[in-house]
Formats: sequence, C-alpha cells, structure tokens
Amino acid sequence: MDSGTPPSAAAATAFRPSPGRPKTLGVAAVVVTVVLWASAFVGIRAIGPTFSPGSLTLGRLAVAAVVLGALVLPQLAKSKLLPRGREWWPILGYGVMWFGGYNVALNAAEHLLDAGTAALLINVNPILVAIMAGVFLKEGFPRWLIIGSLVAFGGVALIALGSGSGVRSTADVAGVLLCLLAAVLAAVSVIIQKPVLRKFPAGQATWFGIMVGAVCCLPFSSQLVSELQSAPLPATLGLVYLGIFPTAIAFTTWAFALSLIDAGKLAATTYLVPGTTILISWLVLSEVPAVLGLVGGLVCLVGVGLTRRRSR
Repeated sequence: MDSGTPPSAAAATAFRPSPGRPKTLGVAAVVVTVVLWASAFVGIRAIGPTFSPGSLTLGRLAVAAVVLGALVLPQLAKSKLLPRGREWWPILGYGVMWFGGYNVALNAAEHLLDAGTAALLINVNPILVAIMAGVFLKEGFPRWLIIGSLVAFGGVALIALGSGSGVRSTADVAGVLLCLLAAVLAAVSVIIQKPVLRKFPAGQATWFGIMVGAVCCLPFSSQLVSELQSAPLPATLGLVYLGIFPTAIAFTTWAFALSLIDAGKLAATTYLVPGTTILISWLVLSEVPAVLGLVGGLVCLVGVGLTRRRSR
C-alpha cells in the first residue's frame, strides 16, 4: 500500500532514531568518534615510516570503501537513494577536501612536525567550524560555545607545550602550513556535509565521500603497491586498522552525530582528541605524558563542558 511518502524521504527516515533517543545516540557516536580519531594519530605515528602520505591515505580509503561498502550497498539496492544532479556537488566537495586532501596534508605534516604541534594546529578547525556554522548554517554564535572553544584551545596549547613543540626549521614551517591547510579543508567539509545529512543516512554520505577521496588518490596506487610489498606485517595490519576503525567507523559515527547536533557544538568535541591521544599513546606506546599534557587534557574537558552550557 502506498503511504504517499516519497521513497527517498522514507529511506532516509528509516535510518534516523526515534525522537526519544537522539541525544543518547548522538553522545555515544561522539565518544566513538573521539576515541577512534585519537587512535589514528597513534596509528599514523606507528606506521608513518613505512608508508608515504599519499599511499597511506589511499590504503586507508580503499580498506574503508570495501568494509563500509559491504554495509551500504545492500541498503542502496533496496532504497535506490542515490544523489542526483546538483546533490553530487557537496559530496564531491567534502570527498575531495576531507577524505582526500585533509588526510594527505595531515600525513605529510606528521612527517615534519611532532604530534603536539600538529594537534595544536589541527585544532584550529573547531573554531573555524563554529564561525562558518554561525554564518552559513545560521547556528549563530552562542556565548558559551565561543568561551568553551577558547578554553579548550588553550588546553590544546598546553598539550603542545608539554610535548616540547616549537617551529625550529624550514621543514617545520612547511609542516605548519600543511596542518593549517588540513584544518581549513576539514572545517569547510563539515559545513558542506551538514545539509547532505538531511537527506542521506550517515553511512551512505560517508561512503560516497570515501569513494570520491579514493578516486582522487588513485595516482598514489603504484606507490602503495610498492610499499605494501616491502612493508612488515604489523605495518600492514596497522593500515587495515586505520581503514576500518578511524575511517569507516569513526567518519560514519561523526556524520551520524552531525545529523543530530549543531556543527559548531559537535566540532568543539574534537578538542578532546589530543588528550585522548596522549592516554592511548601512554597505554599502547608506553609514552609517558608530560604534566603539562595532562593538565591540558583536563582544560580541554572543561572547555568542551562549557560549550554545552546554554545562554539565558
């Protein structure tokens, strides 16, 4: 029996939670995203000497495309919910900029900078998202969002200082520029992805972007094949991990949370990534954090908490 609801709208609605659960599911998605993205910094640091920036990006995206595609393609076959005409433009935009350009730039930057400096510079991104969301998505500029973001950014700065960060050479300057480029690409991508999630489920919107990014990185395919042939097994397994967890899963949980939460507020939660990275490095790589790093992590928690306050 025909309910009168367009197939595309019905399919999109099927993937959305009931009204009583969005907040809980959104928080859970944020937690998964933060932990897995934090683990990515540790993973990149561990296998970075084996894979070059472009091949590492292509390898991650190839693994993610296969894993997430196994879940998304059956849904697409049933719903037939595919982008049409101009709907492809924002998908192409964040696919090229976020899944392709951001990852290549960040991987290249981590070959030149220490993790503390990279974390500090990448975390310009939430501030950029808050500003652009206020202007383009009409989310406004809530006072506590701005205050909390500045406090959390101060916490990231403490983490960077605790890691002994500092620009010391021409290579460091190049790394700084690459990090800032990655931050801008990510911020713009969040803004253009938000409207896409009003029609397409998080998994599909993510898979579309991953496929676009993978196509953009195909010029690195011969390099990836060569490096895989000489890579030790742990490095290859690390690449597979990065593709499944921080890419396929974490970008999907991010998109799901973005469909439920304002872009500015959600972006502020990524201030928790550097502190979480320190804890994972402590557990996995036995890298004992500096006192300033721990203090910075606590300050980040306070800052993110402030962004959740409501102005009267």
